[in-house]
Amino acid sequence: MMSMQTTSAEKRVVVETTPGAVAERVADRFLTRLRARTRNGRLAHVALTGGSMGSAVLRATLEHPRAANIDWSLVHFWWGDERWVARDDADRNAVQSRAALLDHIPVPAENIHETAATGEGLTLDEAAEAYAAELARFGTDENPWPSFAVCFLGVGPDGHIASLFPDRPEVTVTESAVLPVRNSPKPPPERITLTRPVLNASKRVWLVLTGADKASALGLALAGASYTSVPAAGAKGRKRTVFFVDDAAASEVSPDLIDPAY
Repeated sequence: MMSMQTTSAEKRVVVETTPGAVAERVADRFLTRLRARTRNGRLAHVALTGGSMGSAVLRATLEHPRAANIDWSLVHFWWGDERWVARDDADRNAVQSRAALLDHIPVPAENIHETAATGEGLTLDEAAEAYAAELARFGTDENPWPSFAVCFLGVGPDGHIASLFPDRPEVTVTESAVLPVRNSPKPPPERITLTRPVLNASKRVWLVLTGADKASALGLALAGASYTSVPAAGAKGRKRTVFFVDDAAASEVSPDLIDPAY
């Protein structure tokens, strides 16, 4: 598998030729990190994302031969954001993640932390508060939320991550762990999202994006654009921040950011 890698400030870019190759590369790295985290009995908290590449990475993880070597009872799954729809709605990120991986591995049901859904007796605001309370059950000494071993993020053509959209108030909130989102510029209009402090408390933030329509967002994120205008530019893991992209998405990356010797 051919790839290129480089570092821009503290951000690393890994380029693969196709979306399929990206998914395989990320899955391999993901299993490596899970094994390193759990082999001595430590818990690994993971924040998942939705979308086609989020599911592709999880399918590639399931198909990877090393998936059988993970003690899945030590892994807890969360989501960076969720659509406020019915629990079995195909648009729900958790439904997609379950179909791709979670329903096919021996992970305890109590390790899968979904948000509430419509029709279950909670309002959108109450559902956001309930998810914050669930996060707090696994909080650290520093924060009332877990530090994710890996936080996966998709990136929209507009540069949004999770359900933090450009030039909206949610992207600047720091005093809450979880927010309700209304009138989202991308359907469905109502959502629940983690905030930047929670995402950026992760040890590793991995942004996975493919396709020519993501090239501009990637270029702006690497160029250090304002996170209020390009939320992806503000995503940062405590140990590492990696953009996993395909050739099409990397089309606007400055050539001097790509190390041809890698």
